[in-house]
Amino acid sequence: MTDLHASLARLHGLYPKLIDLKLDRLVRLLAALGNPQHHLPPVIHVAGTNGKGSVCAFIRAMAEAAGLRVHVYTSPHLVRFNERIRLAGALVTDDALAQALAAVEAANQNNQITVFEAITAAAFLLFARHKADLCVVEVGLGGRFDATNLVTPVACAITAISLDHQEFLGDTLAAIAAEKAGIIKPGIPVITGHQPEAAMAAIMREAALHGAPLCARGRDWQVEPLADGISLNGRALPTPALAGAHQMENAGIAIMTLREAGIALPDAAIATGLRTVDWPARLQPLRGKLAQALPRGSTLWLDGAHNPGGAVALAAQLAAWEGATTLILGMKQSKDVHEFARIINPHAARIFAVAEPNQHLALPVAAIIAATQNTATPGPTIRGALAQITHPTRVLICGSLYLAGEALRLDAGLDMP
Repeated sequence: MTDLHASLARLHGLYPKLIDLKLDRLVRLLAALGNPQHHLPPVIHVAGTNGKGSVCAFIRAMAEAAGLRVHVYTSPHLVRFNERIRLAGALVTDDALAQALAAVEAANQNNQITVFEAITAAAFLLFARHKADLCVVEVGLGGRFDATNLVTPVACAITAISLDHQEFLGDTLAAIAAEKAGIIKPGIPVITGHQPEAAMAAIMREAALHGAPLCARGRDWQVEPLADGISLNGRALPTPALAGAHQMENAGIAIMTLREAGIALPDAAIATGLRTVDWPARLQPLRGKLAQALPRGSTLWLDGAHNPGGAVALAAQLAAWEGATTLILGMKQSKDVHEFARIINPHAARIFAVAEPNQHLALPVAAIIAATQNTATPGPTIRGALAQITHPTRVLICGSLYLAGEALRLDAGLDMP
């Protein structure tokens, strides 16, 4: 069997930049592979700052409940690299992924290519080779020049936009939204939820430029909470299995996107998908090794929110919960820790700052403490923070998807690869 880790290591050496938003390298590579992106099942393309993965998860859950075979491409992974690619309902195997990466390497002929571009090419190759009824593709970063933007979708979805990745996308909501709206294609419907005024204006301009029908929450569709579920355009549906008020909108975007794509699902499949959807590190309760380290009567939650928009959603959930919540906060170096802390700190009874040894580009504990105006105390790791909790409480680990991956490994008792 071709060694998956060796393939990834070689790919990392082909280009000095981890992120370089251009499409010419991938256009060349895909042509050498026979342009697999032109031979995919119907594609739904999902962009946005927060909620992209959740929308993809909702779409997959509902479509699979209707008996459809669904390919899915998302990023980043949390524990295993294979999480990024689902083939007709199952995670890609190590062997299949290694073989696809080997084909990509051979076609690339040692030319410059980023790792994400190579992985995207491998995903398209796998999707073209395996039959399915639907293909759900999540944008990696931005939209206009993202590697995934070489697909031809039947519908596009744009989730909540907030400030993030400013070094690549611009330092205003309008600039960021314009980049994310770059996935919009001529005549292809685009679905969005509530957006800040500047972001919506950018999306509307891009949609009008391409003659793309725009379906926006508040204007073209409505979703509201019910006592025992949600109401979408006056239709009663079950409460989504993903926790948090913000998931009501993500569920609505998913349903409307399927509808606008012309993919008709039975009501029962939509209801089943809402009840059974699963997406790790999105207000996920943990019950393994980490949870067992807490005093009896405590609960442990995990969320990957890592930018101001995510902090707003988390703050709303913390306000809705009864009783006090202790935060375990760890973030990536490039993120706006000061704004994240400003939004979420008033809702936390106590904050521990952490940085796991294997956490990708972890922000130092001292920097997190400074951002909280010295209200946080050092963990300095997740286990260290949990050991300092002596009374039953609710605990939320948050701030980074990379931290979330480490938390899931620790909770499952997995050794690092």
